Amino acid sequence: MVGQTDAPVRVLLVDDDPHMRQVISRELLSDLRLDLVAQAGSVKEAKRKIAQHEVDVMLVDLNLGDGTGFDLIYLLKSKQPNAESVVISAIEDEAHALQAFALGATGYLVKNSWFGSFPQAVLQVVNGGASITPNLARRLLQRLDMRGVAAPQPTNRERLSDREREILKMVAAGYTSVEIAERLSISAQTVNTHVRNIYRKLQVKTRAQAVTRAADQGLL
Repeated sequence: MVGQTDAPVRVLLVDDDPHMRQVISRELLSDLRLDLVAQAGSVKEAKRKIAQHEVDVMLVDLNLGDGTGFDLIYLLKSKQPNAESVVISAIEDEAHALQAFALGATGYLVKNSWFGSFPQAVLQVVNGGASITPNLARRLLQRLDMRGVAAPQPTNRERLSDREREILKMVAAGYTSVEIAERLSISAQTVNTHVRNIYRKLQVKTRAQAVTRAADQGLL
């Protein structure tokens, strides 16, 4: 089992609420199987910590003052593919959960219902499991069951290309067209053309709708 006192799990905690960060950090520090290697209160600070530290699990809030946790989930998976991300949120939100999972997260916890169990969640995901608040897990399973019965299978016309999937994941992480263009070494106009094609294939009108629809249909 991963996570022993002689080889603790390295954890990065990201939350812009100092009090919440203090409460969760106390839990993590009380378990000798965990090593809280860094904390951050913003996207900018978290990006710096990701560059400085090798981590096994990142606990990350979605609503940060200078951006969203989606950006950090995507970044961590691209920089440290073996690291796990667990969302810690104030609300149970199916769309946000699906978006986080599509970007590579393996957990979604509602803060107020998970106090006392954050070390358990970290150990669970680092050992190949998933950690999801029970009520949310139930609703997601019901949603998947309904999708399996009622949703039509995507046609060839609706399937996203590899490039479109790549761009959609970056859209889900909060990148703008200009930022995506810089990272992929293509023009912003080309990015926008891909985005329009994604809209057409998924039959949506906004980026948020595109991310939710793609995640819901298992296209990401």
